[in-house]
Amino acid sequence: MWLKLRLYLIMAVMFAIIYGLVAFAVSYMGIQGTGFVFYAVLATVMMFIQYMIGPKMVEWSMGVHYVSEQEQPALHRMVAELARDARIPKPKIGIANMPIPNAFAFGRWASDGRVCVTEGIMKLLDEKELRAVLGHEISHLKHKDVAVITMISVIPMICWYLAWNQLFSGGRDRGNNIIIGIVAFVVYLITNLLVLYVSRIREYYADEGAVKLGNQPHYLASALYKLVYGSAKVPKESLKQVEGMKAFFANDPSRAGNDLRELSQIDLDGSGTIDMNELMALRTRPIKVKTTDKMMEMLSTHPNMLKRIQRLSSLQGISAY
Repeated sequence: MWLKLRLYLIMAVMFAIIYGLVAFAVSYMGIQGTGFVFYAVLATVMMFIQYMIGPKMVEWSMGVHYVSEQEQPALHRMVAELARDARIPKPKIGIANMPIPNAFAFGRWASDGRVCVTEGIMKLLDEKELRAVLGHEISHLKHKDVAVITMISVIPMICWYLAWNQLFSGGRDRGNNIIIGIVAFVVYLITNLLVLYVSRIREYYADEGAVKLGNQPHYLASALYKLVYGSAKVPKESLKQVEGMKAFFANDPSRAGNDLRELSQIDLDGSGTIDMNELMALRTRPIKVKTTDKMMEMLSTHPNMLKRIQRLSSLQGISAY
């Protein structure tokens, strides 16, 4: 309930920001005689357009192609079982053409859900680990936070490109372009912080949801550890291509190097996985997160990975949906 309330509050704030942006644009263009209703209607139209085109923009940015049951029977079987247990419609299943090992979910509404995995994750995780990650993504759909993150993630991305184009474009209206670019950049900063905040909240709930769907916490912990390790090996050029979309991922690939150094202390036997004993040891062991890491967490799409995996240690035996 508290998660939903937070999401509703963020949506209200985003609407207010869009309203302010539209009001600024109309005023800047010198349009007179307009009032609240005019701005509200325009803001609503813009929000609706973003809501409708959001999934297509994600598909285009991620290079997603959807696969049939004949092409990926095991993947379809796992997603179908998880969707059944979560009591939601089976989502479309896609594979993203990128080396970054990860998974993500998005869509407009329950019957429009899509769960996608990258080519990198298919080669990295075993079946139980992959099922745990898919359970995490299915939980995003069940919690209905995917539609929210789909919409609000589009706004900072558009503002970023607008700011970049206006601040570095030439022409007679150079002064006007700078003003528009600065405003767009400020809006980008504010909306991006809101996206980050929502994204961190929803990750904890999705982890819990994955466990409620029958996945053992240590399988999800091990999968997250492997995703961090795999992302740390990916060239930085590949990470830059998905910078605006990393809120959708199961973990933040851009922080993989730092996360790997922290998580190495959990893998006591150096096996490259986290077993049940290693995870349960975190229940009573205090963890130390540096002040700089706490600051970085505020600017990240995901919670601190060490804190996140420690929380998984407390989820053993929680009730199913």
